[in-house]
Order: sequence, then structure tokens, then C-alpha cells
Amino acid sequence: MKTTLRVWDLPTRAFHWLLVVCIAGAVVCVNIGGNAMQWHAYFGYSALTLIAFRVLWGFVGALHSRFSSFVPSPSRLMAFLKGEAGSGIGHNPLGSLSVLALLAVVGIQASTGLFTDDDIAFQGPLAKYVSGETVSLLSSIHALNSNLLFGLIGLHLVAIAYYQFVKRDSIVMPMIDGDKVVDIEALGKGLPNALLHASRDGAKQRVFALLLLCVLAFLLTYALGLISF
Repeated sequence: MKTTLRVWDLPTRAFHWLLVVCIAGAVVCVNIGGNAMQWHAYFGYSALTLIAFRVLWGFVGALHSRFSSFVPSPSRLMAFLKGEAGSGIGHNPLGSLSVLALLAVVGIQASTGLFTDDDIAFQGPLAKYVSGETVSLLSSIHALNSNLLFGLIGLHLVAIAYYQFVKRDSIVMPMIDGDKVVDIEALGKGLPNALLHASRDGAKQRVFALLLLCVLAFLLTYALGLISF
């Protein structure tokens, strides 16, 4: 029997779409160059803040946003691939690995950007604190890692298209409105009952998430010297 569950809480959905805006904005600005590089940096700082938020939210957030709910053990991954276990309500085991990879790659991209120096239009706020060799190394990683990021984004889009047009199962709409029509018996095969419930998405969780994001944004901007007292 199918039922509608709140799977993705508002903080998780907001993180997802804000990160899309940050990545798209950073790409546009770096291709424009010149004065737009400062906006490239702002998008990078925002992306780093969002990644930090998502990592913390993976421990204290709603049920299906927690790493403990969707990061698969090797045995669960193998059982899923063999068809011996359901995909779960939120991310399936393969999708979970994609999420972890994207978090890591975006985090590396944003972090190394703090140390980059193109000798033309932009110097990262932390570049002056490390040696020239370190700046050169991290700038190279920043450039190479962007290719990996584009590859993961492309893979993500292919997966979305596959679910939408082949499996006739939209994974975009649940990330917009938060709700997903699921067959709990089928998706929950072999999984603990604790993972087969809806995520909490009330005012308390949303206010807490907003405060957490604001604190992280303040700490980052202060650490980078973008604000002072």
C-alpha cells in the first residue's frame, strides 16, 4: 500500500537549492572573470557555509537527512544491489554515496578556493597566510577538482533523468515540496522499522536550522576576516 510521507524537511530542501544557486553562480562568475571574481568568492563562501551546515544537519537534522539513516553499510549496499533489501524512504544506497561524494567535492572546491591566487583578479582571503608553494598546490587542486565536480553534477543529472523518464519516479518534486509517495513494504524490505517513518518538519526544527546556519555563516565570515569588531 502506498502512502504519502514527509521525507525531506525544509532545511534540507533549502540547502539543496541554495547550493545549486551557489554552484551555478560561481561557475558563471568565474567565466566572466574580472570584477565578477569577487562574486565568485562570495558564492564560494556561501557554498562552504552550506556544506558545514549539511554536515552538522546530518547528525542533528530530521530522520531521513541524518547520515545514520541513509549512509549504507557494505552489507546493506550489497543486499540492495542483489535486490535483497529495499532502497529505503530517502536516498537509496547508491544515491547516498553520490550525496557523500558531492559534499566532499564541493567542500574541497570551496576550501581550496580560500587559498587560491590567480595573480590577476583574485586572491583568496587565506592565501597570504601560507607559502607560495602551498598556494600553487591548492590552486591546482582547485582547478582539477572542478572537473570532478562537473562530472558528479553530470552523473547526478543523468540519474534524475533516469528516474524521471525510465522509472517514472520523480526525485525532483520531493526535494521541492518535501513529500514522497512510497510503498513502505517494498522500500523497507530488510530495513529497521525506525527508518520507515516520516521526517519531522515543524517550526522548532526550522528555527533551529536557521539559527545553526546563521551561526556558521557568522563564524566563517569572522574567521576569514570579512567582518571584525
